[in-house]
Amino acid sequence: MALSITRLPYGLRDIKVATLDNAGVKGTLVDLPNAQTLEFTEETASQVLRGDDAVAAQRVTIDSVNWTLDSGGISFEAYTVIAGGAITSTGTTPSVVKKWTRMGTDSYPDFFLEGQALSESAGDHHLVFYRAKATQISGTHQDQEFWISHAEGNAIPTLTVADVGKVWAMVANETAAVIV
Repeated sequence: MALSITRLPYGLRDIKVATLDNAGVKGTLVDLPNAQTLEFTEETASQVLRGDDAVAAQRVTIDSVNWTLDSGGISFEAYTVIAGGAITSTGTTPSVVKKWTRMGTDSYPDFFLEGQALSESAGDHHLVFYRAKATQISGTHQDQEFWISHAEGNAIPTLTVADVGKVWAMVANETAAVIV
């Protein structure tokens, strides 16, 4: 079957994140449980050339991409990839205590982000952010509601040799493919 020209992504099947080292190499993928939303908006810079009392040309380039995501539940491991910090575990079953700690000196790290939706026109649809950085994370304990993890941030051009300059990609697969 040929890949449909019109993509019909439906829902959100998965979001995974991975650490990036100083060379931009992706670490092990970590699942964001119960993925709910993954949104993006390109931020652009533009320059207009005027002359002879008219606009002669305009150049628009991508500066960055703003993104937001929501998922149900809490994954300390995913939070650590997105926002840094440290996870510690103490005790033995049935009294294990797991703690995610953030320090005032912690900074948000760069990380890899990819989301997947299945497509009604066959296959699937992925959004890839090669070098993301969170600017805010949040969550809420609320009466008769599940915890929803929220993060937002930006993606900027990557510096890795293999992907230099890439900010984001939209990928259509004829046959659904897991995030790798």
